[in-house]
Parts: sequence; structure tokens; C-alpha cells
Amino acid sequence: MRPGIGIIGTGMVGQMCHLANFVANPACRVVAIADLRPDLAAAAAQKFGISQVYGTHRELLADAAVSAVVVVTKRRATGPIVLDALNSGRHVLSEKPMAYTTAQATLLVEAARQRNLVYSVGYMKRHDAGVARALDVLTRLRNDRSLGRVVRAKGWCFGGDTGRSRENFVMTGETRPDGIELWKDGPDWMPSTMRAGYDNFLNVFSHIINLTRYLLGSSPTVADSSVETSGAARIALDFDGIACTLDLVNGSEGAWREGLTIDFECGALTIELPAPFAEEEARVILDHRGESTQLMRATSWAFRRQANAFVSDIVDRRIPLASGQDSVADIALTEAIWKRRVSG
Repeated sequence: MRPGIGIIGTGMVGQMCHLANFVANPACRVVAIADLRPDLAAAAAQKFGISQVYGTHRELLADAAVSAVVVVTKRRATGPIVLDALNSGRHVLSEKPMAYTTAQATLLVEAARQRNLVYSVGYMKRHDAGVARALDVLTRLRNDRSLGRVVRAKGWCFGGDTGRSRENFVMTGETRPDGIELWKDGPDWMPSTMRAGYDNFLNVFSHIINLTRYLLGSSPTVADSSVETSGAARIALDFDGIACTLDLVNGSEGAWREGLTIDFECGALTIELPAPFAEEEARVILDHRGESTQLMRATSWAFRRQANAFVSDIVDRRIPLASGQDSVADIALTEAIWKRRVSG
């Protein structure tokens, strides 16, 4: 039986990155959408051919046809909505960040575990086909030692043009309503003056942190960090003796620049990620003893591959590539990075 998908949140990302991709997947049915903005919900329903529209996520969760939900809403509202969905027995794919504190994130993971539910977090860059090729090459190189050992890594994210397509979504002039349940936007020890930057850090830079963990190891420690109030940062992570530096700046002009280089003794593997909403694969370059080769690319989109994987994970009851349980580590790392700033 095809899973019945409900989309909670029909803004730009909800439509362009999720609704469009789940509607296109014949292995599932998008049976309902929910949004607190009635005009926007109606416009999205008409655009994507959705017959059932609800005003709140709780109304959608009362629909027996919905077996899984995609949560794409205000970041501070994500945790409470995901918790309601998990407690109602629905599988969940939510946008990141999953939460603002490790305690909040752990609460969600435990709710999914108790009910044996698929809980995936939207780190779609793990689903990028170029990243998959890079991981295959990296695994081979670390096994055969043809380029020697890994000596260091460096990642970067300079946020610019997000690469969105204005043809894939509709919007109205409605404001986002207040009055919905929101989780606290940071740990108790964090001053209020830092919380906007912390929010920005989690929203933008948790992607490259998550991807770096995926490629180098799931549990790095923070060796050093320098964080600005805006959220910009330089971070040094230690992956069992492999040093990885991350340079992170948001709001720069021009093209989006994000990627990771893994240096070996005799070469390097570089992943250049596309802009977040660009429908293209990552560019992968292998420097093999001085000779540079770009791996072949095909045509695919990480968001579509993520949507297809979520449906397959539900059907086959698999652990997602970016599971909620794994993603708690990103929240814990972010807390550790920012706590260093508070403590000086």
C-alpha cells in the first residue's frame, strides 16, 4: 500500500522542495496539506492538485489517510509539530534544524523509537548523487591507501544566491500567524543577544557540519572555535586525529559557495556543493598525485532523491540516511561550539 503523505507548511520550501517532489513520486500519495494561512493553502492545493486542505496540523493528523508527514514550518514550531506527529503514530520527515537543544532533539528521537517510526531530518545534501559518488571514492581511497592517509580536511560555506526557481511555488500576501506552540530557541545558558545568530547558524551551517560528519566520522570533538554574534564562525573539529576546519559566513553577495576538501598525503578529494535549491548535483574533483579529474555528473536533485528515499524508508522500514537519532549529534556539536563563546 502506498504511504499517504501529509505536508505541514506550504510556503516556498514546502511547495518547491517537498510538495513538488512527493506529488511526482508514484510510490506514494499526497493526501492532504495543512497551513495556518488559508489563502496560501488553497493556492498550493490548486497548483499541486491536492483535494484535502486543513487549517492546522492537528486537523491533518486526525485524518486516517495520512500515514506520514513532512514538516516544513517556522523553525521554532518544528519540534512541537514533529512531536505531535510522532505521538500520533506518523512517520516524519522534518526540515532542519530538528530542534534547538540536545534535550529537545532527544525527546523527539525517543518518541520515534517508542513507536518504531521512521524519523528523518532534512539534510538533503547526504542524498546528493555527487556526494554519494564522493563517498564511494573516499571509502576506496581510505581502504587501498593509494593516496596515503587522510591528513586534514577543510570545509566552507559562504551563503549567497540560493538558486531557487520562482516557477515552482505560489505565494500570497498573508502574514505568518502567531499563537502556535514554539519551543525555546536555545539552551538556558545562552544569552538572548546570541539567539538570533544561533538560529541562523543552525539553519544554514548545520548542513556542512552534518555532511562533514557523514564523510569523516559521526562523533567529532570541538578542538577550537570562534563564533560571531551573527552566526559566522571558524571551527576546528577533531575526527579521531584528523583535523577539519570549517569557515562559515552567511549573507555574502554573489554565488553560493559551499564544499569540503579532504587532503591525503598524495592528493585530495573536493566536493563543491550546489546552491541549496539548485536542481543539480555536487561537483566532485579528485586530485590524484598531481592530476586533477572531475567525476562524471548526471542530472538529479538532492531534494527529489531525499523525498524518494523517505517513501522507500517507510515501505521497507529502513533507518534514514539522515535519521533523527544521528542528527542529534549536530545539535550537540552546535551547543558545544556556542558554549565555548559564552564561556570565553
